[in-house]
Amino acid sequence: MRNWLFAILTLLLSIPPLAAQEVEWSIDASMVVNNREGGNDDYTPDQTFMFTRLAPELGISMLNGEHQLKGGVVWYQPMIDDLSGYKVLPTLYYRYNRPDGWHVTAGLMPRSLMVERAPRYMWSDSLNYVQPNLRGVMAQLVKPDGYAELAIDWRQMQTEHQREAFTTMVNTDWRIAGPLRLGGHVQYSHLAKSFSHAEGEFVNDDVLINPMVAVDFSHRTCLDSLRLDAGAIITMERNRGEELWHNQAGFIATGVARWHWLELDETFYAGKRLFPLYPLYGSLLNLGDPYFNSKVYSRTDLTAHVVSNRFVDLNISVMLHATDKTTGFWQQLTCRFYLDNHLWKSRHNRDYLKSGHLSPLY
Repeated sequence: MRNWLFAILTLLLSIPPLAAQEVEWSIDASMVVNNREGGNDDYTPDQTFMFTRLAPELGISMLNGEHQLKGGVVWYQPMIDDLSGYKVLPTLYYRYNRPDGWHVTAGLMPRSLMVERAPRYMWSDSLNYVQPNLRGVMAQLVKPDGYAELAIDWRQMQTEHQREAFTTMVNTDWRIAGPLRLGGHVQYSHLAKSFSHAEGEFVNDDVLINPMVAVDFSHRTCLDSLRLDAGAIITMERNRGEELWHNQAGFIATGVARWHWLELDETFYAGKRLFPLYPLYGSLLNLGDPYFNSKVYSRTDLTAHVVSNRFVDLNISVMLHATDKTTGFWQQLTCRFYLDNHLWKSRHNRDYLKSGHLSPLY
C-alpha cells in the first residue's frame, strides 16, 4: 500500500510546472482526558475517556490549490501501556476548491473540513472522539456572510450480520443584517437491515429539523466573541415494522461568550424527549447526545484556554449537566496541535501565529 502511494505521489510531482503543483502535508495531534464519573446520571454511564489521536496527511494540490488529493491515517490510541483498544482509520479524499467559494470533497475526509462542528444534539462528543472522519461526499458554499453545506456520511456498510447506516446533513448560517443571522440544520439518519436479518429487525428512520435565529455581537463588545442562538428542534422517528412515526419537538437556545482565554458555552433545551427509539438502537440511529432524551436539559461548559493560537489549543473545562431527573459533572483536559505546510511557511512570523485561534477538537 505504501509503495502505491509513493508511486502515485512521484507521478503527480512529475507533472510539468505549468500545472503549478505543490506538495501538501499536515499533522493533527490531539489528547483528551474526559472524566465522566460522579453525579447522578441516568443518561450516560460513568466512564473516563483518555486517549491520543494522531492524524497525519500527505497529498498534492494543483492549479493553485483548486484540486487537492490527500491521504493519511487516523490513529486512535487509549492511554494504556499496550496497544489494546487502538483504532487505525484510513483517510483518502479529493477536494475541489473554486475561487467563488464552492468546495466539493469526496472520500474518507476529516470531519474538521466542515465549516462548524455539528451541534451535540446531532453529533455527540463520544462519537466525535471515535469517528473523526466523514465517509462519503460533501458540497459547501462558503462566503464572507455565511455558508451552506450538504454532506452524506456512510457510517456502516451492510454485510451478512451488520446493518447499513448512513446520515445526510444540511447545515447553513447567514448574516441577514447587522448582528442578525438565520440558519439551521437538517439531518436524516437511516438504519437498514443486515443481509441475514433476524426476525423482528426492520428498517429505521430518524429525521431532525432545526431552524435557528441568532444574534452575533462578536467584535461589537469588549468580548472577543458573543453569540446567542434560539430555535426549534423537531424529530420524527419510526420503525418501519410498526409504520408509526414518533414526532417530538422542543425549544433550543445556545449562547457562547469568549474573553481572551476564558470561554462560556451554555445550551438549554425544553420539550419532548428527542430520541424515543434510543433505548432500542442507541447511536446506530440517534447520533445526538443522550441527554437530549430528557424533557429539560441544561449544559454549561466553562473553558480556560491555557494556550491558544493558530496551531495549539490547550484547554481545561468543567461541564455541568442538569435534566428534569439527573445531574452530571464532567471535567476535561484537551490539547490539539495542528501544523501544515502553509503554517510552516509562516513559522517565523510570531505575530501571525499568535493572532488566531485553533478550533477545538473535532
